[in-house]
Amino acid sequence: MKQAEVDAGDRDGLTGSEREELAQLRRENRRLREEVEILKRATAFFAKETR
Repeated sequence: MKQAEVDAGDRDGLTGSEREELAQLRRENRRLREEVEILKRATAFFAKETR
């Protein structure tokens, strides 16, 4: 009931589509952080190899 009121604009809060988008952005953010960590490790590995 509360979510329907939020979606209708009768109550403050995140709408269903905003919640969905937030969840998707959090998943993407987590994936990107993992990719950055992998790239950092690869950079360190290859930096050692070239010395």
